[in-house]
Amino acid sequence: MIRINDRLALDPAEIEFRFLRAQGPGGQNVNKLETAVQLRFDVRQSPALSAAVRARLERLAGRRLTKDGVLVITAQTQRSQERNRQEALDRLVELVRQAATPPKPRTPTKPTKASKIRHQEAKMHRARRKSLRAKPRDET
Repeated sequence: MIRINDRLALDPAEIEFRFLRAQGPGGQNVNKLETAVQLRFDVRQSPALSAAVRARLERLAGRRLTKDGVLVITAQTQRSQERNRQEALDRLVELVRQAATPPKPRTPTKPTKASKIRHQEAKMHRARRKSLRAKPRDET
């Protein structure tokens, strides 16, 4: 089991790895070895995730989530397949850990007295400026 936190663990059988050739420069190593790793994790079918965690994970995943609800993480910065595999797994664990921690509720705040006064003064200043733009009244 892959531990996310004290209450959540993922089954390694739910995670699928595909190996492909890495992009970019690197000479012969890049051209003949499949060192890049594509990790696939089905978010919608995972029994380990609760509905709230699943919803937050889908929102956090963004473009990495397919229409079918499969999270795809690609790692290709390392030279070895095993290190890329570990990096992709670490990124998945971090993403699920972020989704597992509920967001802090917003604490409503009040504006300070000084900021209220500044706001009123700015409004009066703008009103005065706009009143100067008006056409002069004819007093005859």
